[in-house]
Amino acid sequence: MQTLDDLIDRGVAGRRVLVRADLNVPLAGAPGEQSITDDGRIRAAVPTITRLAGAGARVIVVSHLGRPKGEPDPRYSLAPVATRLGELLDRPVTFAGDTVGPAARAAVDGLADGDVALLENLRFNPGETAKDDAERGAFADRLAELADLYVGDGFGAVHRRHASVWDLPARLPHAAGGLIATEVGVLRRLTENVARPYAVVLGGAKVSDKLGVIDHLLERADRILIGGGMVFTFLAARGHSVGSSLLQEDQLPQVREYLRRAEELGVEFVLPVDIVVAEGFPDLDTKAPAHPETVPADAMPEGRMGLDIGPESRKLYASRLADTATVFWNGPMGVFEHPDFAEGTRAVAQALLDGNAFTVVGGGDSAAAVRLLGFDETAFGHISTGGGASLEYLEGKTLPGLAALED
Repeated sequence: MQTLDDLIDRGVAGRRVLVRADLNVPLAGAPGEQSITDDGRIRAAVPTITRLAGAGARVIVVSHLGRPKGEPDPRYSLAPVATRLGELLDRPVTFAGDTVGPAARAAVDGLADGDVALLENLRFNPGETAKDDAERGAFADRLAELADLYVGDGFGAVHRRHASVWDLPARLPHAAGGLIATEVGVLRRLTENVARPYAVVLGGAKVSDKLGVIDHLLERADRILIGGGMVFTFLAARGHSVGSSLLQEDQLPQVREYLRRAEELGVEFVLPVDIVVAEGFPDLDTKAPAHPETVPADAMPEGRMGLDIGPESRKLYASRLADTATVFWNGPMGVFEHPDFAEGTRAVAQALLDGNAFTVVGGGDSAAAVRLLGFDETAFGHISTGGGASLEYLEGKTLPGLAALED
């Protein structure tokens, strides 16, 4: 895999370099008045863009945002991202209102050495995500016409077989950006000669989203700690009532098999001993009090919804992380966006900081929680920009965006 250093050493001054970044940040507010609620992914893209611009490249940044249906949708415009990117770069960023149309062409043609442009959302064009190779390739051809070189730096998208990730590198001389190089290096530390004890903390809503990584890590981890909405399928698999909590009944046989295999392999599965419950899902807009109460994990009352791990579980999880040498954490322990249900996630984050392990926060909601709850990001070993990509890497899957850069 060619690196950013390799590309710059060969000279990029005056050349058009298309950077596939991942600027898929959360937005709040009405179209035209939107604000970015977490700019972590934009900040992560800045070093590669800065290096290229500083070396005299004419930098063309492309990204997706959200899940538009293959046509322009103002709710998913990258315009607010262009403004924030310019602030972080401390230089103007030209924003093009389309991706491969006249606005994009004009923006690219207007670049001088060291200038930066951001094109509109890639997914406003159906060719970006098309299943049909010819349609996807045709869109990649149009993107390739805008540039001389390609830098893949959107780690959060490398598990997608999309035009800008998979097809475009085959059409231009290409290299991996600094962010992708860092992410891959970190994930190798979680898969090759791992320092032990090795603990994995998994949370989030659905156990089905984590089946592959659980299956893979059963052969590799020493401990697996479960929280979030997915924990209720595990508790139900152990025969406990879970009230009105999120439950994937179709996954119960698979979860029982994982628990059986873990015992057979000597992998410690840690489940909560108490749960914070409420009558229903809290209002995340108003943050109105939800009147929570704590109940034993094996005696959850009917009609109550589990929304966080309880205080005794927080102590338990902290104790099982205290002596670890490596920790991978993906997924919050509860509805961290509401103050009544944030303490489980806060406790896990604090336990990682209190220990001496190499800690990797696996992107997505976990990274957002770290920032929302006020933790110092730099105190963790690494905060990934790609939750899904990290999980698929740890499952042992081939990621299309990485494979394309290796050719």
